[in-house]
Amino acid sequence: MRKNQANSPSEEVVPDKNFVASLQKGLDVLTCFGRQHSRLTVSEVGRLTQSSPASARRSLLTLQTLGYLDSDGKRFWMLPKALLVAHAYLASRPAPSLAQPLLDALSERTRESASLAMLQGDDAIIIARSTARRSLSTGLGIGSRLPAYCAALGRVLLAGLPPEEAARRVRAMTRPRLSARTVTDAGEVLALIARCREEGYASNDGELELGVRSMAVPVFDRSGQVMAAMSIAVRAERMTLAEVRETFLPPLRKAAGSLVARLHAA
Repeated sequence: MRKNQANSPSEEVVPDKNFVASLQKGLDVLTCFGRQHSRLTVSEVGRLTQSSPASARRSLLTLQTLGYLDSDGKRFWMLPKALLVAHAYLASRPAPSLAQPLLDALSERTRESASLAMLQGDDAIIIARSTARRSLSTGLGIGSRLPAYCAALGRVLLAGLPPEEAARRVRAMTRPRLSARTVTDAGEVLALIARCREEGYASNDGELELGVRSMAVPVFDRSGQVMAAMSIAVRAERMTLAEVRETFLPPLRKAAGSLVARLHAA
């Protein structure tokens, strides 16, 4: 596997005179909302964005005035206009649109959910997804973020980095135990990433959610570097992890290979 060039936040270039700090703060506020943080107070936004309450309040009120947020005077929440930001990405980049029919076909064939993700900071962010008839309780969708250290998608993406860079990132991450099976020790996580780098795939057995197993493979760009990861998720009662690998790894690799071919032809 070759390296993934997605940058971590700590590696961002020091802002120059053209850098608009207020825009950065506004985007940080806009992207701190999520399934677990659907309605937030000023102080909660300040904590999530690591900014002062005054700064968070200014950003929130500006976004409310622009129609991206609404408020009852205490809490703020997202409005549909915020979808325009996501739509701009999905409509302008080839990977999501080219991947969607492949994910749909994979999901239809296997009757399981399939996803495509890219590395964003410490997370794997889903940019395309097809949900099977057997829905999983994780409730994932486009834009969902999975912690890279314990998600199959994330481990594939981390395996695409140079080993020393992957090690630095993993050791710097917060690695909470999301289930009784979550691997949180940095050395163990790095061993799993090294194994993924060698074998060309990563797996997850109930680390994100008990009862859910997943497997992921890399998607390469024109230069042979890992640009994304594609995964399939299965309910644990259906099959063992070994059965998941035997049954779904070949079609998963085939779908990823088809996406690479389509991206190269685009």
